Amino acid sequence: MSIISVRDVHTQFGDKLVHKGLNLDINEGEIYGLLGPSGCGKTTLLREMVMLQEFTQGSISVLDKNIQGMSQAEGQGLRRQWGVLFQAGALFSSLSIYDNIALPLVEYTDLSAEMIDEIVKFKINLVGLKSADANLYPSQISGGMKKKAGLARALAMDPKLLFLDEPTSGLDPISAREFDALILKLREMLGLTIVMVSHDLRSIYDTLDRVAIIDEKKIVYEGSLSGVKTSKSDFIQTFFK
Repeated sequence: MSIISVRDVHTQFGDKLVHKGLNLDINEGEIYGLLGPSGCGKTTLLREMVMLQEFTQGSISVLDKNIQGMSQAEGQGLRRQWGVLFQAGALFSSLSIYDNIALPLVEYTDLSAEMIDEIVKFKINLVGLKSADANLYPSQISGGMKKKAGLARALAMDPKLLFLDEPTSGLDPISAREFDALILKLREMLGLTIVMVSHDLRSIYDTLDRVAIIDEKKIVYEGSLSGVKTSKSDFIQTFFK
């Protein structure tokens, strides 16, 4: 079943055309990759899916809801059903790891402090951080720990959908492979659908079920990695050589 559907999406910033008629479908339960050369609009498309950026024309539906023209209340309700891990973690530097993860629960739920405490501790453990890490601040932890803390916050509200922007960028090879294994484990445990922007070839082969490759403003390939080399795109031939 399609959980995200993109139809004829055009994106233009002033004179610059970024997307020219994108079409793709993301199925429930899969790990789906958005790939392509730098500047092709991968992250732009991800931001459009999570309603952080408007597109010029076309339609995007997420969880059976068309995201254009939504009221603010409808948009807020939909946003609570997904989590987003931004490329650098996007943690609030003035808050501890614990408070960063608790923030969506404090802001958007009526849960008791005791229940929030239980959830935060569970999510910290779930992503492989130590309980003592909760008291640290973003400036006191490594890049890999920031990614895990950002992931724990993205999972705080038990989302159905998880969006990851370059989750292994900036990590050493061992940390990157650990993060890939964590993504696969979480998909299995929580029944997540995951949408991921990546250019990490090892991560792409280790984690993704299907991909959409954006090049020259269009999707030049959508499908499994086993068929990707049949595409005539110069980017694909170079990237997957």
